[in-house]
Amino acid sequence: MSTPVEQRTWLVVPLYNEATVVRAVIENARAVFPNIVCVDDGSSDESVGEARAGGAVVVEHPFNLGQGAAIRTGLDYALRDPGADYFVTFDSDGQHRVEDALAMVQRLDSEPLDVVIGSRFLDGRTKPGALKRVVLKLAVAFERRSTGVQLTDAHNGLRALNRHAARSIEIDQNRMAHASEIVFEIGKKKLRYAEQPVHVVYTDYTRSKGQSIWNSVNILNDLYLK
Repeated sequence: MSTPVEQRTWLVVPLYNEATVVRAVIENARAVFPNIVCVDDGSSDESVGEARAGGAVVVEHPFNLGQGAAIRTGLDYALRDPGADYFVTFDSDGQHRVEDALAMVQRLDSEPLDVVIGSRFLDGRTKPGALKRVVLKLAVAFERRSTGVQLTDAHNGLRALNRHAARSIEIDQNRMAHASEIVFEIGKKKLRYAEQPVHVVYTDYTRSKGQSIWNSVNILNDLYLK
């Protein structure tokens, strides 16, 4: 009998000052995915202890390097497991749903794909604000022209990668521009990709912690105008 896909998957969870919610997020995810690595990016609260209490392995950055660096650190850690076939980038604030992550790795396991990227725009479940939607759509249009990668939601943090993709994708942009950089890498490395409709859960908490919609513009500035 083959090992279930859930046991051959690592969730990679960047973590920064999410002590309020991260334990519940990890406990919920571990009901499906036993292998979770949180990369604490210099938190000043009790995030590390809460993540460990939830059952995650925690790797700590000595100071804040940004989400891109945390993802790369987490992937490098998880790739050390010879039994790991799939890797999911998963937010620590409760925005992502475990059932969406499972559906994405099941596609990797059954289809000829290297990457599956979540999209908020393939169905009507996710309700971003009107202005945020416009900015994200503009960013998608720009990246389609620049990279040839045809996505509807290039800045979605829920992604599933096979081992080849996890090794191949280079992340030099440490902060939020890494999302665009990953899209460039998919095109540059000619990785096989698909999108998966996902429901991103916006709550009062996640909105209070979320980045300004104008960060989408700043991401493009970081990548193209530096």
